[in-house]
Amino acid sequence: MTSPDTASPVYACATSPAHVDVCVIGAGPVGATLACRLAREGISVGIVDRAPLPPMEHPDFDGRAYAIAAGPKRLLEEAGVWERLPQTPNPIESILVTDGRPGEPPSPLSLEFSREDATQPFGWMAEARALRVALNATLNESANVTLLAPADVSITRTTEGAIVTTKDGRVLHARLIVAADGRGSRTRSQAGIPITRLPYGQSGIVCAIAHELPHDNSALEHFLPGGPFAQLPMSGTAEHPNLSAVVWSEKDETARRLSALPEASFTRELKRRLGDRLGDVTPVGRRWVYPLAAQYAQRYTATRLVLAGDAAHGIHPIAGQGLNLGFRDVIALSELLIEAHRKGEDPGSPALLARYQKRCRPANMLMLAATDALDRLFSNNNPVLRLGRDLGIAAVHRMPRLRRAFVRHAMGV
Repeated sequence: MTSPDTASPVYACATSPAHVDVCVIGAGPVGATLACRLAREGISVGIVDRAPLPPMEHPDFDGRAYAIAAGPKRLLEEAGVWERLPQTPNPIESILVTDGRPGEPPSPLSLEFSREDATQPFGWMAEARALRVALNATLNESANVTLLAPADVSITRTTEGAIVTTKDGRVLHARLIVAADGRGSRTRSQAGIPITRLPYGQSGIVCAIAHELPHDNSALEHFLPGGPFAQLPMSGTAEHPNLSAVVWSEKDETARRLSALPEASFTRELKRRLGDRLGDVTPVGRRWVYPLAAQYAQRYTATRLVLAGDAAHGIHPIAGQGLNLGFRDVIALSELLIEAHRKGEDPGSPALLARYQKRCRPANMLMLAATDALDRLFSNNNPVLRLGRDLGIAAVHRMPRLRRAFVRHAMGV
């Protein structure tokens, strides 16, 4: 008998339709992790993506990384993904929160979350390419996964089930469809679920930097008038032993101008925001620019359908919680589906879908509101607001119980 962890996936063919309990649309981190988690519990899963999976593994370092909180880390362990990461993720053991202006020393009123505020790291920094490699390996070694990628599909949903059909005639029958196909989800749109979008007029510059001094597993969240500037500690390489990720928000026009600067000028602008805490810095890999906006779906369910991850919600990266919020959807949905599977219940029943929405949507909306308020409070140069937020930051620093409460919520534990 072949174990689920070592067998190859099933590929649907045109002559014999495959039948699965759950079909996930979108093989990004959220959708692929859900498929891996369910497959490990003996649940049959289909996963569909418009792109072929192997080319999604970028062989060269490209500067992108994910901050993975403690709760989502446990999910990745349970899904069999964490152990397959080709590089060891770097722990985040302290976070310094400051306020200021570019080129000036930060306000002396700061907030630090330290090792005393948690019994484990606040999170781990994993390269985007490393997570993709681990997810692909786990998917391809599971006997309970039916893979349709690359595939452009049409979906028919009824009260009895769903039929997923590719353009080349492959057919997949499912009892539940999970839309995990991103912010622009076609599956969500085809289901007639409206979204509300809140543009920020900001873009995020994402890159990596090599630096002279070790980061000591410490992260920085530096609030600036144009938007927050975050430095996140990464695992070093032989070429760059001291390495960090940068997520840098600016007004749209400023972000485009800064990202197009020659390397020397770009490095100077980085240093104006980062300061001297890491010594000399050198950009590594590509620079990426993403428009920033919040959005939320009016509901998370339709007949035989649920939304997960960015298809359901998108938030400002100010607290590094975007992907972790999607992973929390996976935690909630997988728990419900695993329980239903053990009891022999219908995974696409209206009652199960309603429980999922009730469990996830209020918490997600609260996080969206919190990150939206933080960005609007900190991304300005109003002297009255600056004084108020600096006093607030300093007050939280002096309240260990409140600091620990913030930490537990952000960690998802």
